[in-house]
Amino acid sequence: MEDTQHIPVLFNETIDALSLENGDTIVDGTLGGGGHARAICAHIGSSGTLIGIDRDSSAIIVAEKNLADASCTKHLVNDNVRNLDSILASLGVDRIDSILLDLGWSSIQIAQEGRGLSFMRDEPLLMTLDPNPDEDTLTAREIVNEWAEESIADIIYGYGEERYARRIARAICEKREEEEIDTTGKLVDVISGAVPKSYHHGRIHPATRTFQALRIAVNDELGSAKDAIRKGVEALKPGGRIAIISFHSIEDRMVKHTLKELAEDGMIDLVVKKPIVPSDEEVRENPRARSAKLRIAEKRV
Repeated sequence: MEDTQHIPVLFNETIDALSLENGDTIVDGTLGGGGHARAICAHIGSSGTLIGIDRDSSAIIVAEKNLADASCTKHLVNDNVRNLDSILASLGVDRIDSILLDLGWSSIQIAQEGRGLSFMRDEPLLMTLDPNPDEDTLTAREIVNEWAEESIADIIYGYGEERYARRIARAICEKREEEEIDTTGKLVDVISGAVPKSYHHGRIHPATRTFQALRIAVNDELGSAKDAIRKGVEALKPGGRIAIISFHSIEDRMVKHTLKELAEDGMIDLVVKKPIVPSDEEVRENPRARSAKLRIAEKRV
C-alpha cells in the first residue's frame, strides 16, 4: 500500500508550530504515512528521537518504508495514542519536547479495501481500525443492526451533524426488519432513499456525514483524542509544544474545549487564540484541507 495520495495538511505551519531543535524527542501521535514525521526527523537530526504512533498497523508499514532513510532515531509503535503514558514508559522516555496530533483520517486509510470505511465501495460494514476484529469488537454493522433507533439518530446527528439524522435512523430500523444491513452498499442505499432528492445534488455525497459519524463512534475517536491531548501535555517538558490538526467542527470543538480546560488548570498557554487555517492556495491544491484547523499550545514553565 503506497502512500501516494495523502498530502499532509498545513504542513509548513505545523512544522513551525512544533519549534523543533536538533536533538529533540518528538511524538507524532497520528503517524499515518509519515509525511509530517519525515520533516520532523530532518529538523531534529541524527541526535533526535521520533516516536511515531498509529493504531492502524498498515500505516506503520507504510511509514517504515517512507522513513527508512531518515537519520533520526525512530520508534514506530502500533498502538492507540490514548495510551501515550504507557507507550512512553515502555520506551523509557520521561519527557518529550513536542507532540503532533493530526486527527484526520488519511486517504490511505479511507482507500484501504475491506474495512468499510468508504461509501464509494460495497464492502462489509466494519469501519474499525482493528486489523483482526472479533465478536467483542464494536463495528458499524452492530450499531446499525442492533442499537435503538434513538441511539443511532443521536450518533448520526451528534457526530455527523446530519440534519436528516432522524429520517436516516428510522429508515435504517425499517430496513433491518427486512434484512440485515451488512454492507456499505446497503447502508448507502438506505441513506439515499431516506433523504430528500435535492440532498443528492449538494456539495457532498448524502452518506458522507453518516459514515463520518459511524467511524467516530466505532473507533471512539473523540475520546481517544481527548485522552491523547491530556497525556501529551502531561508528558511535555516546560516550554514544550503541542500542535493539533482537526478536520471537522466536532473535532475542533473538542480540541478547543480540552485546551481551554488545561489552560484554566494552569498547565498550558495557548500560542494562538484562533486556529490557523489553510491558505486559499493550499485549498486549491488540496481540497481535503478546506476544513482543517491547527491549534497550538505550550507547556507552562
